[in-house]
Amino acid sequence: MTNLPLAITLGEPAGIGPEISLKSWQYLRNSKQQFFAIGPKTHYSTLAKSLNISTPVCTISAPEEVPDVFSTAFPVLDTGEYIENKLGIINNSNAPTIIQSIKTAVKLVKAKRASAIVTSPIQKESLYKAGFSFPGHTEFIADLDSTRRPVMMLMSPTLRVIPITVHIKFRDIPVELKTINIIKKVKIAADTLPQLLNIKKPRFAIAGLNPHAGEGGSIGDEELTIINPAILKLQDFDINIFGPISPDALFTADMRSTYDVAVCMYHDQALIPIKAIAKDAAVNVTLGLQFIRTSPDHGTALDIARQGIARCDSMVTAIKIAGKMANRLSCPSK
Repeated sequence: MTNLPLAITLGEPAGIGPEISLKSWQYLRNSKQQFFAIGPKTHYSTLAKSLNISTPVCTISAPEEVPDVFSTAFPVLDTGEYIENKLGIINNSNAPTIIQSIKTAVKLVKAKRASAIVTSPIQKESLYKAGFSFPGHTEFIADLDSTRRPVMMLMSPTLRVIPITVHIKFRDIPVELKTINIIKKVKIAADTLPQLLNIKKPRFAIAGLNPHAGEGGSIGDEELTIINPAILKLQDFDINIFGPISPDALFTADMRSTYDVAVCMYHDQALIPIKAIAKDAAVNVTLGLQFIRTSPDHGTALDIARQGIARCDSMVTAIKIAGKMANRLSCPSK
């Protein structure tokens, strides 16, 4: 294992991100993969007390201090700000602290002081008023990394999915769906997955956009004009890809055994099946960055944030996967 700790961002403090981070420490305190949170230490310690989470919290001033304290307390790189701590209720004044936590995590991982980033869920609408101009977490982190085309991949033990278009209005999907975007995103995944997941030659199945994959153009021609040309070009690159497959057939158990990654045309076409199949075991991974970034596959869950009942399964898995990927990235022969 790389002996650098992972950095976990604050996320929306009114949501369940800090809660599941604290709970994850209880599961992983004796593991080799250590981590620390970035945010106001008082928020984590107050939260643990109010929700009866028996995780001791300690302050660190640098990631290098994590090994000395991790086995006995949850380390927080204390950013010192005061934030309004009313669970379940968004306070827009917290937005700069949330954004700064993400920026600090990226800075530390790029400086080789953290091995990877695990991001807690954010509530984007509260950030827009603080100047956040990105459609989502993924796009913001990619911009901080100067990456033009990040690839969102959701993965679980039984399914991996990549959406080509992500955080856009549904009516804009046919406009934004382009052959070149499919080619570039699949190629990034094909180049990345052999090292990160030890899949030597990934098999990709690509979904159609229209019902029944357009039925030869009778109910939509995007398969003929956009998707098929992308498949042919990717096959020219010696990438194992087939389709387009009717979306209603792509995720059956028999079909899932024929591919390693399902390439989907839009956000919900990818995320609905994996969340239904994987339940709490799915993790979001961003491909195409110069570092590893994972996150739980769920949102801020403001409706349950006061109750202390949030499950940390996805966060624990996100931490484990980030650690494994960071290890493979630092040791390419593994």
